[in-house]
Amino acid sequence: MCGITGWISYERDLRAEAHILDAMTATMECRGPDDRGAWIQGPAGLGHRRLAIIDLPGGRQPMTAEAGGESVVIVYSGETYNYTELRSELASRGHRFSTESDTEVVLRGYIEWGAAVAERLNGMYAFAIWDGRDAKLRLIRDRMGIKPLYYTPTPDGVLFGSEPKAILANPLSRRAVGIDGLRELFVMVKTPGHAFWEGMREVEPGTVVTVGPEGIRTEAYWTLETREHTDDRDASVAHVRDLLEDIVRRQLVADVPRCVLLSGGLDSSTLTALSARQLAADGQKIRSFAVDFVGQAKNFVPDPIRADPDTPFVHAVAEHSGTVHQDIVLDAEALTDLDARRTVIRARDMPAGFGDMDTSLYLLFKEIRDHSTVALSGESADEVFGGYQDFFNEDARRGGTFPWLVKYIQNFGDDMVLLRPELREALDMQTYIKDCYDTAVAGIERLPGESDFEYRMRRVCHLYLTRFVRVLLDRKDRLSMAVGLEVRVPFCDHRLVEYVYNAPWAIKSFDGREKSLLREAAADALPRAVYDRVKSPYPSTQDPRYAIALRARVADLLAQPGHRVFDFVDASAVRRMVDDADPGIMQAARRGLERTLDLALWLEMYRPEVALTV
Repeated sequence: MCGITGWISYERDLRAEAHILDAMTATMECRGPDDRGAWIQGPAGLGHRRLAIIDLPGGRQPMTAEAGGESVVIVYSGETYNYTELRSELASRGHRFSTESDTEVVLRGYIEWGAAVAERLNGMYAFAIWDGRDAKLRLIRDRMGIKPLYYTPTPDGVLFGSEPKAILANPLSRRAVGIDGLRELFVMVKTPGHAFWEGMREVEPGTVVTVGPEGIRTEAYWTLETREHTDDRDASVAHVRDLLEDIVRRQLVADVPRCVLLSGGLDSSTLTALSARQLAADGQKIRSFAVDFVGQAKNFVPDPIRADPDTPFVHAVAEHSGTVHQDIVLDAEALTDLDARRTVIRARDMPAGFGDMDTSLYLLFKEIRDHSTVALSGESADEVFGGYQDFFNEDARRGGTFPWLVKYIQNFGDDMVLLRPELREALDMQTYIKDCYDTAVAGIERLPGESDFEYRMRRVCHLYLTRFVRVLLDRKDRLSMAVGLEVRVPFCDHRLVEYVYNAPWAIKSFDGREKSLLREAAADALPRAVYDRVKSPYPSTQDPRYAIALRARVADLLAQPGHRVFDFVDASAVRRMVDDADPGIMQAARRGLERTLDLALWLEMYRPEVALTV
């Protein structure tokens, strides 16, 4: 896992700009604390920061190979889980290897198959290849969008990087956020290709972007396709279990310490149980980590989306599977620490609005990094198997908008009431959401003879897998890589995604509950209490001291009426939230305060270089 960046400029020799490439690369030191490298030749410059996971001494980058008398150079971020099979195939075709790394396999695979190598990869990856044979750059991203990759076109080429901050370090980049950037900030629609920053683009999942003297061309090598599902229920359950066993086996491979993220829910508990069983066969134990909050058991109050605290279920799984377990317990002071929140914002390059859930996830990863370099996460199982309440809500099923927005205001509050009236009017969010939704559902294929209900459920599943999950994957990547921790997401294996997506809803929910396929596939490995537990999202602290500290932070902002944050948020609305007498603070008010604080910190951090245009 690493950070990559680069600059292609067909009208200059970039050897004279090495200091700029170095600056771009330096922005991603946290993604790759183990090593750095650069390669510059004529119009091309590639930079790399390395987090060493496989072949620690041999996987240095940028990595170069000769083909047709020219250099072919790669900078690569991620993991290819089937690299040993590909290495054997390439060796049989005459390729010779000088390292044991998966990076060299991908590079040799490109020389053999061109950009079509992506179709053969099983993994999470974002990489760039400069091909001296045709003087073109290829940017390639994994199918589900697990690893990030951004680019900004320039008059004579392109800038690219794992994160926007690498591109923003180049003087050619635009440092502005436009109206669509703000729209994406305040509503979870995740428009494919949108990068928040004006003029910047995201390489879409499953896509190859080719940059040449004639311009930029984009081509998809993978999309989520509709196919007939021929297995019955029992066969589907068995196949899901077989896939999970294979996926976990592949993703446990590493030359560094590994662990699992354990929440006590069905998803993470399944991975923990399967990992523990596989490692036990070799006489090893898996480490597990969970986040908790001071006083959470005492303060916990059920709400519409969280019925119970995680910790009792976490401990039951840890004992059942024999893991070496550790709870990471956070207090209100840590969650409102401004340095921690600044780090989170810098990691994400924007004030994403997840508040304490972002800060706690970052602090969890920071603590884990002292013990492990690789962690397995249950992220995306809800999107794959149908784990959210929305899948069973008739209003969400009916369509017309993104299903997670149907009860969004009820669960989290209306972010729009926070904004100045003139900004709300300019954003025109209802029109934007409708346009995004219409575009998102337009290409979803329907099977011949598929019932109206099954097709509605297909659309719900498709939207979660192509829009919602990308928000969560980006969050997990940015916050884990901020501390140099590689988080792997087994449920994003494209074989599993394709198979379960095409299973009829009657099979996905055959017992009337969420994630029936996954629950039954893992039944023999789980404690009964976890088998029966309903979906509970990532935890949020209920400590009243957090609300008190949050109010105090925002009250300090209100004492600075000239602060730029009040160009965007309505000071009177924020003051009402601060003055709310409820010690527990309503969810909507708390979210508004978190939004205000994070937006203010972002403006302070980026003010010298960012101009917002609304």
